[in-house]
Amino acid sequence: MRDHIAIRQQDDVVIALHDMAPGDTLVLDNGEILTIVNDIPRGHKIAVHPIQPGQDVIKYGFSIGKATVPITPGEWIHSHNLHTGLSGTLDYEYQPELNWQPRVIPAHLQTFDGYVRPGGEVGIRNEIWIINTVGCINKTCELLARTAHSEMAGRVDGVYHFPHPFGCSQLGDDLEYTRQLLSSLVLHPNAAGVLVIGLGCENNQIEQFSASIPAEYAYKIRYLKAQEEEDELEAGMAYLEELVSLAEQEQRQPLPLSRLKIGLKCGGSDGLSGITANPLVGEIADWIVSAGGTAILTEVPEMFGAETILMNRSASPQVFGQLVDLINGFKQYFVNHGQNIYENPSPGNKAGGITTLEEKSLGCTQKGGHSQVVDVLRYGQRVHQPGLNIVEAPGNDLVSVTALSAAGAHIVLFTTGRGTPFGGPVPTVKIATQSELANRKKHWIDYNAGQLLEGQSMEQVSLDLLARIVDIASGRCQTNNEQRGFREIAIFKDGVIL
Repeated sequence: MRDHIAIRQQDDVVIALHDMAPGDTLVLDNGEILTIVNDIPRGHKIAVHPIQPGQDVIKYGFSIGKATVPITPGEWIHSHNLHTGLSGTLDYEYQPELNWQPRVIPAHLQTFDGYVRPGGEVGIRNEIWIINTVGCINKTCELLARTAHSEMAGRVDGVYHFPHPFGCSQLGDDLEYTRQLLSSLVLHPNAAGVLVIGLGCENNQIEQFSASIPAEYAYKIRYLKAQEEEDELEAGMAYLEELVSLAEQEQRQPLPLSRLKIGLKCGGSDGLSGITANPLVGEIADWIVSAGGTAILTEVPEMFGAETILMNRSASPQVFGQLVDLINGFKQYFVNHGQNIYENPSPGNKAGGITTLEEKSLGCTQKGGHSQVVDVLRYGQRVHQPGLNIVEAPGNDLVSVTALSAAGAHIVLFTTGRGTPFGGPVPTVKIATQSELANRKKHWIDYNAGQLLEGQSMEQVSLDLLARIVDIASGRCQTNNEQRGFREIAIFKDGVIL
């Protein structure tokens, strides 16, 4: 069994694939014997070159920070001797690198079975969603969804509600974030029908909310204002029966892979995320984009330190400018709240072997693959161009997966080295970075990227995962979050609550 992995020939580090102790030895790719100096946990970095204080430490072929003390070969590199090299804001220059070439998709993976909605959009589930304009009626909506899901079982893929605490006592951008996000979810094609429920006295009034919904979607939406109904549960069930009857007319049909949209997310990352699961998801993004489909990347603060890699893949100077504005705008968000722009890796990330933000970002951005960035979307907006899109959202798992879903992702590919049971409004495919997690948390994990450390090639594993995604999109199997009903949303907040 392999005991370490080297990522790039020029790197100053290799990664431990199991816990190591002083006196253990490694045989490096160049034949040199490296003796371990101190205890090193799995997934953490081991120095292979002498490094002086202030010197850049190279991983993935890029700097992941600067050494704070002298480091000798065989030493553990982590927060005790490595610090971020990032500081302040930056100016950017467009230096396009647009040499990516699409791949040829194997014939058996070029189609999936989906639903073509009356307006021409495509869904992969035939569900009914209940969206509430305000948090005060979460429990009313929950009761309606639970009752309808039980009574109407077998007629649709399910009736679901996504609770949230907002929609009232919000002002300005916060109210607009809530309205934009919820309206985009209402339009999602995985929902054959949507019941929008308001209370009646909230800031996010149904009249203003419905005005933001394009007229061509009116066929699938019903509105209910609870304060105006004698029995809102009875009225709600009547509307849900209408919507289920509408959805029953829908049938799956073969569709080209170009109609599929995937979201790209990582959470609970570890030192192997940027080596196995994230590059694997990047390969899937490249396969989907090669087919003419859409990949959506977010987690803007986890681009800091690796943002120029994405910027230089911008399809045009205009897209480059939008991406610069997105990055600088999110840095200003940190400044406005008096926070350190570059303080990011969580305790779990650090325990898993990630030390600095640039290290995390260089691993995180690999989920976007290698294709051009074709568009940049603001929070809550929907994708309109096929190809790799970037959407504004923070790194928080719940907020970012919700934003990916609102942007139109049919499926979210969620890589993790620590594990999480979380699922968004759409099928959320949890991909483990290593086999131990995949085997231990079978009820959380849907796919094991640890195969890449056990003799399987990237092409083999990526095509196998693509086949699984086609099966999920076609309704032939469900993700763990679907099977267990783990579906949540979270809405971005940056303002006053009255």
